[in-house]
Amino acid sequence: MPRNGGLINYRFFRRYGYGVPDFATARFSALNDFTLIAQDELQPFWRDGNDGRVKTRYMNLYRLPWPRQELQRIGEAEVQLRVTLSYFVEPNPGERGWTRRHRYGSCGLRFSFKRSTETVNEFRARINRDVELDEAGTLPEDEPDNWYLGKLRDAGSIHSDHWSGTAADLATRDAIAVFPVTGWWKEKPALERYTRSVRYALLISVRARNTQTDIYTPVQVATQVPIEIRVGRGE
Repeated sequence: MPRNGGLINYRFFRRYGYGVPDFATARFSALNDFTLIAQDELQPFWRDGNDGRVKTRYMNLYRLPWPRQELQRIGEAEVQLRVTLSYFVEPNPGERGWTRRHRYGSCGLRFSFKRSTETVNEFRARINRDVELDEAGTLPEDEPDNWYLGKLRDAGSIHSDHWSGTAADLATRDAIAVFPVTGWWKEKPALERYTRSVRYALLISVRARNTQTDIYTPVQVATQVPIEIRVGRGE
C-alpha cells in the first residue's frame, strides 16, 4: 500500500482498497507460514424483556493455537500477522439519505486482538468497554499498537489489517474477539430483526519468513482438536 512520508496514503486506500489479490502468494505454503480460517456466526442483538430495549448480545472470543514455544525461541525475529474479517449486511429497507452512520447496515462486526500485556479477562473487559462506548455514540480512542490501518479498516463489511512485530511479542497475543457494533437491526426494533444471526469468515495468517523455524506443524497438531471459543459479553 502506498505511503507518503512514512504515513498511510489514505487517498490511495480509498480508491484502490486492499489492492489486487496475488494468486501465487495465496497458493504458497511453508513451515514458517500458516493461515487459520474460521466460518462462524453470532447473534448481535437481543430484546430485554424488562425494559423493552434492544441491546448488544454476544461476541465470539477465540483462544488461538499459537506455536508459543517456537515463537519465543526465535525471540526478536520479525513476524507478520494478517487478519481479515468478512461478512454480509442487510441494507436498510426504504431508507434515503443516510444521515447517521448506523442507518445503512443491519449491524457491523469488528475484530480485536489481545495485547501482549493483557490477560484474557482484561481483554474481554476492554471489548465490553469499547462496545458500550459505541452504543453511547462515543468511539473508543484509536490505539494502533503496531497495526497498519487501525480504525481505518472498519469501513464496509470486509475488514483487513496487518501487524508486524517480534515473534516473542506475538507469542503472547493468543486470543482474538469478533464482536458487533450498532446497526438498524438494533435501531428499528419494530422490524424484529434483533433475533437474527450474522455469519462471517475470519482469516488469520502468520509469516516468519526470515527464519527456518517450523511454526506450521505445532498449529496443525493443535487444530486437530476443537479450538476453544468463549461466547457472550461478561459470561
